[in-house]
Amino acid sequence: MDANKNNMTKDWKKTVRPYMVADNMRSWWQVANTLIPYFITWYLAYKSLEISYALTLFFCLLNAGMMVRTFCIMHDCGHGSFFKSKKLRTIVGYITGFLTFTPYWQWTDDHAAHHQTSGDLDRRGRGDIWTLTAAEYSALSWQKKIGYKLYRNTFVTFIIGPIYLFQLRFRFTDKRDNANARRSVYICNIALTLIIGALVYAIGWKAFLMIQIPATMIAQFTGTWLFYVQHQYEDVYWERHEDWDYFNAAMEGCSYFKMNKVMQWFTANIGIHHLHHLSHLIPNYKLQQCMDENEEFQNPSVVTWTDCWRTAFLKIYDEDKNEMITFSEYNKRYRAKLFSFLHEEPFVTGMAESVGK
Repeated sequence: MDANKNNMTKDWKKTVRPYMVADNMRSWWQVANTLIPYFITWYLAYKSLEISYALTLFFCLLNAGMMVRTFCIMHDCGHGSFFKSKKLRTIVGYITGFLTFTPYWQWTDDHAAHHQTSGDLDRRGRGDIWTLTAAEYSALSWQKKIGYKLYRNTFVTFIIGPIYLFQLRFRFTDKRDNANARRSVYICNIALTLIIGALVYAIGWKAFLMIQIPATMIAQFTGTWLFYVQHQYEDVYWERHEDWDYFNAAMEGCSYFKMNKVMQWFTANIGIHHLHHLSHLIPNYKLQQCMDENEEFQNPSVVTWTDCWRTAFLKIYDEDKNEMITFSEYNKRYRAKLFSFLHEEPFVTGMAESVGK
C-alpha cells in the first residue's frame, strides 16, 4: 500500500460509520427471500424423488445455495450487524444456525476471535485454517511434516474438514467455550434431533439422506471454499504481532472475491471480504454500496474464479518473500538451501582431500 493510499485511510472509521446501521426492513426482506426458497427447494427435492433423482440433485443444488445464504445471515447476526435488536439477532441467529448445523454462540465466539487476529502470525489458531511459515515447517520432524501435509491436503480441507467441523466438532463443547457458547451447542443438538427425527418419521431415512447429504455437502464445500480463498491467496498479509496493523490486515489480508451478480446474491456479498473485515458492523446488504462510494476501499487484493483454483494449492507462508507458496515451491526454495553446502568450494575441496588421503 503506497503513501498516498495510507493518507486516504486515516479517517476510515469515520468513512464507514454511516454504513454501520442495520435496516430492519431490508434485513427482514433478506430473511424472507432466503428462508422461504430454502424450504421450497427442500420440499421440491423431496417431491422430485418420484420423478428423477437427477431432478432431485438439481433442487439440492438450489437448496445448497440457499443454505450458504442462510449461513451468511447467521454470520451477520453474530457480528451484531443484521438487526438493531440483540434479542432479535439472537433468535434469528439460533434458527439459521439450526438450518446450517451450527451452534450460534459457539461459532460466533470463534469467528470473533478470527476477526481480531486475522493476519497476525503470533495469534494464529482459532477460527482460521492453520498455516505454518516456511521456517516453522522446516523445523518439524518428518512425522509432523506428513501430518501437516495431510491436514492441508485439498481433499481434507474441502471435503473431510467441513464434514468433521459441522457434523462432529459442532456437536460438542470446547474448554474455551463460555456459558452462552455451551448452551448454544446443547440447544442446537436438541433442535437438530427434533427436526431430523420429525423429517425421518415423515418421509423415511432413505428419502431424507438422499436430499440432505448432497445439499449439505455442496453447501459446506462452497462455504469452506469461500472462506479459504478470502484468506489464503498468494500475496496475503501476515505479520508478526509487533508489526501487525488492523487496517492492513483487512485491506491486504482479506481478498475481494469478484463474483457475478447471481453468486454474489447467494453468498450475500461475503466476497467483499476486505471491507467486511475492516468493519464487521456493516450489514452484508450495504457492503457493495460502501465500496462503490469510497475510493479508498476500491483497491483490494482481487481474487477471481480464474485465480482461485491456484489458491487451493498454497499451503505455507514464506516470511522472506511475504507470500503463500505451494509445497513444491517450498521444496525448490528451501531444500536447495538445505543442501547448498554440498556444492560450496570448501566442502568440495575437503572431500577431495579426504578421498586423496
